[in-house]
Amino acid sequence: MADTNSSSSPVSGARNSPSSKKDDLRPIGDKILDLNVSQSELLGRLQIMKQDLQDWRTKLDTQVKTYKEELTVLNKELNSDLEQLKSGLQQLRVTLQQQQDHISDNLKNLGLEDGPEGSEVQETEVKEHPISEREVPLLDKSSDAGSEGVIADTSA
Repeated sequence: MADTNSSSSPVSGARNSPSSKKDDLRPIGDKILDLNVSQSELLGRLQIMKQDLQDWRTKLDTQVKTYKEELTVLNKELNSDLEQLKSGLQQLRVTLQQQQDHISDNLKNLGLEDGPEGSEVQETEVKEHPISEREVPLLDKSSDAGSEGVIADTSA
């Protein structure tokens, strides 16, 4: 084993001629050159990747800004539509209440002609029963034709 260790020791390398040292240095020089080229290529790739990342971020920021603006517009439109719906529902409630009051008044008037007992019964029935589908067209006629249309339809 001593022979194997001595042949691989630096002392044995010193025994080689100066030309063999140049040959040993040449592959190292080639390796250094290859490493320099690889380093340059990697640095170039890194720069390209940095630029791509910056471009991607810019594009992403632009898209986010655009989407935020679109969402803001949609939100405003939605709020406007919601307010219109609320207003429409409130108008419908008021109209329905007016129609119910009008019908109640007409039923009271009709009930008074029949007698005081009849009006109480009719009033109770109106309050207990919701408007049926059959009565909906009567309500529409009353809002278009006026109060005479309701009296004529309810007495028939």
